[in-house]
Amino acid sequence: MGDMTAPEVAAIAGRIRASVATVISGKPEAIDAAVCALLAGGHMLIEDVPGVGKTTLARALARSIDARATRIQFTSDMLPTDVTGVSVFDRSTQEFRFHPGPVFTHVLIGDEVNRATPKTQSALLEAMGERQVSIDGATLPLPDPFMVVATQNPQDMEGTFPLPEAQRDRFMIRLSLGYPEPRAELAMLRARSTAAGASDPLDAVAPVASVDDILRARACVAGIAMADGVAGYLVSLIGATRAHPGIALGASPRATLHLAAMARARAGVLGRSFVSPDDIAALAGVDLPHRLVPRGRHASSLDALAAAAEAVSEILGRLPVPGLA
Repeated sequence: MGDMTAPEVAAIAGRIRASVATVISGKPEAIDAAVCALLAGGHMLIEDVPGVGKTTLARALARSIDARATRIQFTSDMLPTDVTGVSVFDRSTQEFRFHPGPVFTHVLIGDEVNRATPKTQSALLEAMGERQVSIDGATLPLPDPFMVVATQNPQDMEGTFPLPEAQRDRFMIRLSLGYPEPRAELAMLRARSTAAGASDPLDAVAPVASVDDILRARACVAGIAMADGVAGYLVSLIGATRAHPGIALGASPRATLHLAAMARARAGVLGRSFVSPDDIAALAGVDLPHRLVPRGRHASSLDALAAAAEAVSEILGRLPVPGLA
């Protein structure tokens, strides 16, 4: 497995981005952020109203990689073993045999993750944080790469269990697709209509990168340089969320590491071998708000998220940029 350069990372990212864009129209920023999360080795939470393409984005990203992908439809009656797997007694050998669950995959698509109970949601904590699963006293490693792409609907709260702060913090980014522009929606309508009837562009998505490509790209991204001034800018940004008067719970040290990894991935996607302050500022909006707890009462989780995003934007507006101050 040879070393990969930043321009080669940019080429792989471009192929994945183009592949996903054949299915998700008019959302280049969301696609770019998803590709950066993949190359940074992080997990992704897609939160939006029904029908805007949350699961489609997750499936298109998974299909663009020649890797194993598994989808789980979370429900309130699911058990942790439905995710991690279960040991079953084998009468022929008189021993328990472990049957791996859907978490043993490269890309795990978790649909409506907030419909599962906290007990089942907790089954993902160790997998997301440590890339392993502990079952019956044994610790089993997960495949490499491993990425969780979870979706949830923030409006429909009937029968849901909000994700706790510890689990939200494990998602490297949080995306919201929003409704498409009229032109993109018209293109989507035409793409899914043929003379023979309706067609799904997702069926035409083929792998454009291998597991080896992703691992080599991640190794390159991890080695991208970050100057002391840029690192200081990142730490100042994180620290400002902890001191902001409108934020009750600021960003964690994990958020610092995640934003640094995302910034390196963005630099690699753009073919650069160094991180700039622009990389950090461009990604703060998808990396930080879902981790923050704003002060005061909010009518919905979306309102709370909007307040946190506004605080991040305000901090970015007044924070001195290295080399430009």
